Parts: sequence; C-alpha cells; structure tokens
Amino acid sequence: MSSAADPAAPWDPLPPEAVATLFSGVGARWWIAGGHAVAFAVGHRFREHADTDVLLLRRDQHTVREALPDWEWWAADPPGTLRPWHAGETLPEAVHDLWCRPGPAAPWRLQFMLDDAVGERWTYRRDARITLPLSRLGRRTGEGLPYLTPEVQLLYKAKGTRPKDERDLTAVLPVLDTDQRRWLARALARAHGARHPWLPRLGRESP
Repeated sequence: MSSAADPAAPWDPLPPEAVATLFSGVGARWWIAGGHAVAFAVGHRFREHADTDVLLLRRDQHTVREALPDWEWWAADPPGTLRPWHAGETLPEAVHDLWCRPGPAAPWRLQFMLDDAVGERWTYRRDARITLPLSRLGRRTGEGLPYLTPEVQLLYKAKGTRPKDERDLTAVLPVLDTDQRRWLARALARAHGARHPWLPRLGRESP
C-alpha cells in the first residue's frame, strides 16, 4: 500500500443495503449517515448521492475495521490528505474521517465518520456541550437498517449549508416532530450562534 491515496479517485458507493449485509455480524453500533440518512427519514430518495456515509463510535473503530480485513482503509489526516490506516493502529482524536475500498485499483466504496461518546451519551465533536443519548442517535427503516436521526445529521450539515444541505433541510422539515426541532434549534444556537439562517425555519415551519 502506498503512503498516500488520491481523494479525487472515482467513487462507486455501496448501497446502504449492501453495508447492512457487510456489517450484519459486527458487534458494534453503526448508522447510515449523510444524505442517505435524510432520505430514510423522509421516506424516499429525492436526490442523487455521490458517496455512502456511515457513522461509527470512535471506541468501536477496530471492531468495524475487522469486518473488512482485506480492504484498504485510509484516514483523512489532516482533512484533504489521505494516509493508510494500518491494522492495530488506534487513530488520534484529530482523525474523524475514514475512506475504504476493496483494493488499490478499486473505486472508493465507503466513507466513515468517527464520533465520540461518554458512556451511553453521544457527544457532538464540534461542541462537546451538545449531547444526545445513544438510544436516540439512530432510527431504523422498515427493513431494520440503522440510520442517523435527521436532527443530528442536519446539525452536521448546518456548518456549510451547501445547496444539497439546503435541499435536505427542506425535504426533512415536514417529518421532524416538536422535540426534534427544539433539540436542533438549541444545538444550532449553541454551536453556530443565534443568527444561523436555519433557526427561523425550525420555528416557522411546524410539522
């Protein structure tokens, strides 16, 4: 394996259902994240997805890696630069992003995000004051596929508010209940300040 990989190499993302098959025997929690998670919350796919994101707890990194021992794993360290994640290495806290593929000539198939938890409480890595019980961090589709709850996914998307993030917010707002809206509004105000452009929409567009 070379010492660096090209983040611009092509993607052929695994469908979420294929991820569930790969990790069916993994003894750790994981959740489909990103745009796919929003689509699951909405109940249907409403835009294309360039990759497949999976959220992991940092403490479970080795357990999940062992499910794909023959794949290449790469750490974004720092962001924008990929370097090999060697078997047995515990990643430093500054690494939050992992890419993997079946081999050096293969396209990228999965992207993983590492998040922290204290006991049974998830902690937002950009602001440790924002937490949520792990029991509320995810939901399941009708087929049992775990996905990240939409208010947490929106919190991550709120930093940049790219066009696709705005589209995701518009699509998922109608399915957020009062508790989800309140939690997201408090988290946005704490992490980004009271002038974040999404805050008025959370209060105005009731479910």
